[in-house]
Amino acid sequence: MATGTDTGDAPASGQGLAPVRLGVLGCASIAWRRMLPALAARPELELVAVASRELSKAAQFTDEFGGEAVQGYEQLLARDDVEAVYVPLPIMLHAEWVERALRAGKHVLCEKPLTRGLADAERLVKLADELGLTLMESLMFVRHSQHTAVRELLDSGTIGELRSLTAEFAFPPKPAGDMRYDAVSGGALAEIGVYPFATALLHLGDDLRVLGAAVRRDAKGDVDLSGAALLTTPDGTTAHLTWGMEHAYRSVYELWGSAGRIVVEWAYTPPSTHPPVIRVETQDRQERRTLPPDDQFGNVLAAFARAVRTGEDNGLQGEEILRLAALMDKAGAHAVALPGGDGE
Repeated sequence: MATGTDTGDAPASGQGLAPVRLGVLGCASIAWRRMLPALAARPELELVAVASRELSKAAQFTDEFGGEAVQGYEQLLARDDVEAVYVPLPIMLHAEWVERALRAGKHVLCEKPLTRGLADAERLVKLADELGLTLMESLMFVRHSQHTAVRELLDSGTIGELRSLTAEFAFPPKPAGDMRYDAVSGGALAEIGVYPFATALLHLGDDLRVLGAAVRRDAKGDVDLSGAALLTTPDGTTAHLTWGMEHAYRSVYELWGSAGRIVVEWAYTPPSTHPPVIRVETQDRQERRTLPPDDQFGNVLAAFARAVRTGEDNGLQGEEILRLAALMDKAGAHAVALPGGDGE
């Protein structure tokens, strides 16, 4: 799984190539807060249009970020001046609109996870391949350069042989009516668990076995609010993953080796201006390494633009999409559902 400096600040579309003309399907919060501000700073892409079912909502976005407001997703896909789309729609709509976009001849950058299951992911990856189009999952955190720094520490033997990984990502409850609490489109495993599972793949590789998992459901038993899973590699290196949307905020992972440990303090959602800190602890010393700020959203956009323009597989495509979907499917199949509390 590719990490931050694989894209970094290098020109994504190649010297002299035209910017990728991008449309946005839906006016999600993540598009407003993170993706479109990052897009504005990337010369490799040009925002052409934003579509919403409500024209006034699309206009709010285009007033802020540029482009043309469009009513209806179909109208945007029919435009000849849009060659690629970003899809930040609710998860339950991903499969339908990614397929429609591909069949309309558009390259697609879709918010994670691509779909709620492996079967749909396989179908869409196959379709993109048949049509010669780029399909990328916007798992932006792995594009942050702090994870490349972690990999370099591991490869240099700083903490000896890796024995275990712990990854935790959770945030406090959202307001009533938030889509994450919807029985069809929401749920903590799909919305939040994707981060810890991707972390396990990033540092432990593809050959992971799910030993067990548990999810805590809301009072009605409809939606999973939190969960945990235990994974292992063939040689017994373990991963303990925890996620949820009923906790105090936490965004951290730890790698524990035979000679020390590495802790990534703000693993998943660091702002682009934040200098990330990695703690390195061994028997003889404790060190806090402050790294340069990095824009993981800008990096994933750069990787997408380069893939569109050059055909280069920059990760988060094809087989990597399927590996993550397969692992999360296994976790869901193993999960024991526990009675919940007062979730929405």
